[in-house]
Amino acid sequence: MKFHTSISKTENGVHVIRGHDLIELMEKHSFVEVIFLLLRGSLPEERERELMETMLVAPVENGLEAPSIFIPRIVASTGNNFHTALAAGVLAIGERHGGAGEAAAQLFSSGKSAVEIVDEYIRNKKILPGFGHKIYKEEDPRATAIYKRAKELGFSCRYFELAYAIEQEFAKQKGKKIPLNIDGALAAGLLELGFDARLGKAFFLISRIIGMSAHILEELNQNNPYYRLEESEVTPDENAS
Repeated sequence: MKFHTSISKTENGVHVIRGHDLIELMEKHSFVEVIFLLLRGSLPEERERELMETMLVAPVENGLEAPSIFIPRIVASTGNNFHTALAAGVLAIGERHGGAGEAAAQLFSSGKSAVEIVDEYIRNKKILPGFGHKIYKEEDPRATAIYKRAKELGFSCRYFELAYAIEQEFAKQKGKKIPLNIDGALAAGLLELGFDARLGKAFFLISRIIGMSAHILEELNQNNPYYRLEESEVTPDENAS
């Protein structure tokens, strides 16, 4: 069995990543720069590094109420080890929570206009990926901050502009606003940086895993009894036997 990779190699005891000595990367480059190198194949320009920094800070933590934070704490409370709880948090990411970035990036890079996109999604009764939030009903401030930073750094922002045009067109057709959310903003940002749309979920996870880890550690330190719903929190169906 043979595998082929252009990502890394080891020669004469020296590990090379995308043409760069690992030790040299450790000594001269930041973690964000190395992430960029691995996923894009080259080291970032300064403005690319700065935008990516902003993008990776944005989804790092959003409160204990978020499924990807709450679920790993529940799993940690049942006596599992750290990485099991962390894996549970990763598996909590889905199209409705933290995982819409890939679909949003594919949508933004489809070549369709905002009107065409909204028409299609309304006609087929589909949920627009990268839009809407349970808490941020009018504006997701994290999305706004990423867009603002991209503009300040001189990016074309054409994917952001399409995203906001979709937001406006949806409000026009349906009479209600569903704001661009963090998944959608990350999708627009990764396209501005030239990344593959399939990395949409990865961008969210690279960041959110840090927040998960902090909460898991706190849960383990608190050593609480495991969480269980109270009977008053459960309403049995009338037909329940």
